[in-house]
Amino acid sequence: MRRTDPEGHGPVRFGPSLPEDGLPVLPDLSAVLAAAASRGDHEPVGGGPALREAACGYWDRRGLHCAPGRVAAGPGAPALLVALTAALGGDVLVPRPCAAWWAPYARLLGRPAFHVPTPPESGGVPDPYALLETVRRVRAEGGDPRLLVLSVADDPTATVAPPELLHETVEAAQGEGMHLVSDETWRDTLHDPHDTVLLSPAEMLPDRVTVVTDLAGALLPPGWPAAVARFPAGEDADGLHARVLDVLTALDARVAAPIAAAAAYALREPEAVTARVATTVRLHARLAAEAHAAVVAAGALSRPPQAGRHLYVDLAPLSPALTAHDVGDAQELEDFLTARLGMPAPGGHRFGDELEARRVRLSTGALVAGSDKERAECLTSPTPVELPHVQRSLIQLKSAFDDLRDEAQRWEPPR
Repeated sequence: MRRTDPEGHGPVRFGPSLPEDGLPVLPDLSAVLAAAASRGDHEPVGGGPALREAACGYWDRRGLHCAPGRVAAGPGAPALLVALTAALGGDVLVPRPCAAWWAPYARLLGRPAFHVPTPPESGGVPDPYALLETVRRVRAEGGDPRLLVLSVADDPTATVAPPELLHETVEAAQGEGMHLVSDETWRDTLHDPHDTVLLSPAEMLPDRVTVVTDLAGALLPPGWPAAVARFPAGEDADGLHARVLDVLTALDARVAAPIAAAAAYALREPEAVTARVATTVRLHARLAAEAHAAVVAAGALSRPPQAGRHLYVDLAPLSPALTAHDVGDAQELEDFLTARLGMPAPGGHRFGDELEARRVRLSTGALVAGSDKERAECLTSPTPVELPHVQRSLIQLKSAFDDLRDEAQRWEPPR
């Protein structure tokens, strides 16, 4: 019997974390954290001066100028997004699919999160016409849509929205008077930065966009929670910044002092950090390309990954094989592939897709799993995908999908 109510995996209680890089912590970061480990004082709510000034420098180097008084830090992007949603009020709109943690935080506040379809070429940014239709429908039903959350470099689809699409969506949101939150956690993980154009909505609509960056995307290990938010200019943003700090204060959502020291160091982007980021991005770009080739060769559907450490796979073409294994929805597919691959494979229902759609997000960090020595080798080898432990992971992935392809062909009805 097909399970349509995921037992033990509620939409709020269970959400897959950000895809990890699977690599050892950068020694320079460990040294900064260790040097600050004796600090027993609190960081101020919203972050201390050193962290906020470092965040300003980070954004200045990306063409998004700001002052420390327009920055707030928190223990991870979810805390900042909860505070922003509480401060702004109204209903929330998100793309379908979207990052796993976007919708649950809205539900925790008692707010509905309305999913808006994305165009075929990319995820993370809603189709502008679908956005307008959704806003009008929500208002007609008595709702009050005020906040649109989007991501140009997307989790879960690993795509980068083209500037022309982003411009149309931003214009549509502006016309409806909405505030935008741009999740730019993955902006520094472009697989081909020379041929992929990434623009921030804050460059197009400086008065109505708050940028949120979780440092686990490129700069810090996921277990060191720290994120920063850049608020827009203008008097309205003054009030928003103050209300967000009020919510963070009520939650006592502070960045731990040692982690704040490491975060400030990483945001300043010294040579050791930039070199590690570049090496990590190259590694995961190659792993993502290998994984994408494997799933597509088996007949599954997946957009070519352009950023991040993941890819999003639609197994609808392999439905005959999955049905033979009693896999009828995304939860059952998650359980089945997690066991078969030996790695996390969260289903698409975690990301706002329909439970009936058999989709999963695969993380490339799991492909480098091994001993500390083996993981460190991935950073120094000129051919990391040829390392034995990486090869074993890729072979297991390819074999699992090839088996599904062969089974699907056997179960296909004769034409």
